[in-house]
Amino acid sequence: MKMKRALAWLLAGTMAAGLMGCGGSTDSKSTGSNSTESKSTEAAKDGTQNETQAAASGDEITLRMAWWGSQSRHDATNKVIEMYEEQNPNVKIEAEFYDFDSYFTKLDTLVAADDVWDIFQLGGNFPKYENNIEILGSYMDQGTIDVSDTTESFLKTTQNNNGDQVGISIGTNTYGIAYDTAVFKEAGLTEPSDDWTWEEWKEDCLAITEKLGIFGTSKMDNFIAGVTQRVSQTEKDANFFNKEGNGLAWTDAKPMADYLSMIKELTDAGAYPDAGAIKEIKDIENDYLVTGDAGMTWVASNQINSIINAAGREIKIAPVPRITKDGAYGMIVQSSQMLSISKNSKQKEEAAKFLNYFVNDLEANKVLNGERGVPIMTKVRDEVKAQADDANKVIYDFVDKIGKFPLEDSNVISPEPKTEIEDQDKLLVEKVQYGELTPEEAAQKLVEFAQSKFK
Repeated sequence: MKMKRALAWLLAGTMAAGLMGCGGSTDSKSTGSNSTESKSTEAAKDGTQNETQAAASGDEITLRMAWWGSQSRHDATNKVIEMYEEQNPNVKIEAEFYDFDSYFTKLDTLVAADDVWDIFQLGGNFPKYENNIEILGSYMDQGTIDVSDTTESFLKTTQNNNGDQVGISIGTNTYGIAYDTAVFKEAGLTEPSDDWTWEEWKEDCLAITEKLGIFGTSKMDNFIAGVTQRVSQTEKDANFFNKEGNGLAWTDAKPMADYLSMIKELTDAGAYPDAGAIKEIKDIENDYLVTGDAGMTWVASNQINSIINAAGREIKIAPVPRITKDGAYGMIVQSSQMLSISKNSKQKEEAAKFLNYFVNDLEANKVLNGERGVPIMTKVRDEVKAQADDANKVIYDFVDKIGKFPLEDSNVISPEPKTEIEDQDKLLVEKVQYGELTPEEAAQKLVEFAQSKFK
């Protein structure tokens, strides 16, 4: 099997230079590219016909697939590709895998050349690439992609605002607060409830630091907890970004300022790490909760097993706190990653067949083992949970719990400027921690900065 293995440390310049060498070839263009309106219907039909004939004749079909992630993800995905190729000898899949930043550097280069991989992984930033994504509705209607074993709620996690299926989720996740049960007991605290509040979280942080001399909490995702989720908790069905992905739906800085006030208070009390201490956390395995230097930490559900195994002691997961006990949770189970098909692919039908295999085949998913998040297909989810160790079972139980919370209208689309806005928020949080800005000033600056990115 010939497979192109792209190294995660590949320089962006090298990638661009390699692309320039083949970008001018007419073979890299497809009748299904994002300039469809300039191509004839006949040409599109001919492309589909040729694709079908190639598959029927047994001629070799080559698909290109790419994703980002850890080495364990690379190994498992490559194994599944090998399994598919063994069952479909005329199909060869050229795989490329990268770290997160290198992946999107490469993807942006391919978008510019109209030469995106046949199958590629995306997250909540998919609106940036919608012009390059094949809509999957027809493949689902024909049964090429079988979605009979999932629910409309799971399918909606990878739909655009028009209800078009732009991908199939290959793992769902949510967020929570991981906590050390022994720390809570030693500090004389009651363990968090499913409806605990931010005020209770703050008081627990302060008590842990006062009684045990460690951080009450390790680092938080201050953009989710303090901005996007905070807004969604403020009013029912409120969202920071609008659903069109071209602006803000919320401009009142007060909810963000209230959150920053908590962070400032905790930092001053030694209950929350300052920017320097946060930079010492290199990965989830050396988070301050794992090392015993904090009682709690923010965690994505697909990180739960890593943090439990790294800690080697009892760690439990609580839902993210709410503003009030009966208030909106402000977060739903969402797709962590999805697989999409390129609009300029010459082999869309075959790409759809592989996507179907990836999300539905039980043996394949035993290998994938839910590493990207909880699978959306019921039989697959049951199969993977059955083989899971205790740490991984915690993931499934936690996602099931959050999935049963009242359904809220939470926007999971990440507009193009989201990363830049998030980076600005990190800078403003640091300025608040060091007393360079008040929480109110920082929150207002964030809103103004975010607004400026959509002009």
